[in-house]
Amino acid sequence: MIENKERVVWYDLVRLVAMYLLVCCHSADPFNYAQDGIAALADIKFWGAFWGSMMRPCVPLFVMLTGALLLPQQGPVGPFYKKRISRVFWPFLIWSVAYCLLPVVIKLFGGGADTVRDFIPYADEDFLAQSLPLSLKHIARIPLNYSSIDVHMWYIYLIIGLYLYIPIFSAWVEKASRKAKRWFLIAWGVTLVLPYYNYYIDPYLWGSCPWNQFGALYYFAGFNGYLLLGHYLKDTDWSLSKTLLWGVPMFVAGYLFTFAGFRHMTGIPGYTEPMAELFWTFNSFNVVLMVIPIFLICKKIRIGNEKVKSLLANLTKCGFGIYMIHYLLIGPGILLMRALGVPLAIQIPCGAVCALAASWLIVAAAKKVLSPKAGRVIFG
Repeated sequence: MIENKERVVWYDLVRLVAMYLLVCCHSADPFNYAQDGIAALADIKFWGAFWGSMMRPCVPLFVMLTGALLLPQQGPVGPFYKKRISRVFWPFLIWSVAYCLLPVVIKLFGGGADTVRDFIPYADEDFLAQSLPLSLKHIARIPLNYSSIDVHMWYIYLIIGLYLYIPIFSAWVEKASRKAKRWFLIAWGVTLVLPYYNYYIDPYLWGSCPWNQFGALYYFAGFNGYLLLGHYLKDTDWSLSKTLLWGVPMFVAGYLFTFAGFRHMTGIPGYTEPMAELFWTFNSFNVVLMVIPIFLICKKIRIGNEKVKSLLANLTKCGFGIYMIHYLLIGPGILLMRALGVPLAIQIPCGAVCALAASWLIVAAAKKVLSPKAGRVIFG
């Protein structure tokens, strides 16, 4: 993260916040996907919704940071693709295979399906069967999509797509005025309401229909909006007082809408996964209301302590590796909190601290032991 040959510390701070929110978001999975028959299930579900709703800005923050750093992209396209895509592709492939084989490895050490679920709350019947042929089937599908054992890998398919798109988008970003960028963001903002329109009113709008999914604003929709938003806000200079005056109500409003909506949908008997995810959709106006204040507040924080700066820089160096392995540690982190008698209300954020710290230590130690090339291939 170098800009004008000097490290931009607040970029590293945004990454730390995004990483913690991500680990905390996933630490809520054992709560939100707890099985019927568990004691205090209602309380478990409540706190899963409470914390899970608060952590929705995690992925948008990563994408905004990418936009702040890489837009407009400079230099030849070929080297850009080679550097960016190869950095994520090999760790993604290695760890996707490792996750698919995890149930079989657990079986070799005497663990059963319950142990698999302790590590991976989302694991489906294929992986709970702990069958090598079934694991190999999912490994063969990696070029097509992620599996239930490594759900967090969905983001890698997304980020590779964004890397492919950035040089094309950059040609416009480089020439566009701030006003033109605002108009793009306004059009994108309209699309943030569409998930609710499509669910509650009509699945089709502005030319979309059974034979056409590409409606009028389709090309302004999706995570490219977060790319541009990160680039745009990087150059937005609000005072701290203005940031707090606008940001705190924005975050609270976005959070309350997200939390209330999620609780409503998951309270409907027989709700489906798309229903549960409706109010948690990253490309929705309520999540954007939460994301913008976090990004702008991080920008206003000044860090003078050199040790803290060094730690943040190390997090950036280890960040992709942390993303790869953290999902293995969220289940054990929650189990540890329960074993220690940590109150139910704070088990998720406390477990996330443990999972993040452990992931960070593992990746940092491995990068010191491994050669630079091996470290990049395995951990990015």
